Amino acid sequence: MLRNLTIVLIMFLSTLGPSLVIALVGYGAVKALGRNPSASPRILISMILAFMFAEAIAIIALLVIFNLFK
Repeated sequence: MLRNLTIVLIMFLSTLGPSLVIALVGYGAVKALGRNPSASPRILISMILAFMFAEAIAIIALLVIFNLFK
């Protein structure tokens, strides 16, 4: 029981960081588009790259957790 709770807690913490990054990047992109709509292609590319890196960090963290508690 305690082991399962530990796994759930670690998984929650390891995905919390990247999800906060995604939220902040999305908020910043919407805010930037509101200020300068003509820069949307550059903002879109930067936003997609930030999303990919944040998701990669989350996937790597989950894979490490799965391998540790296998």
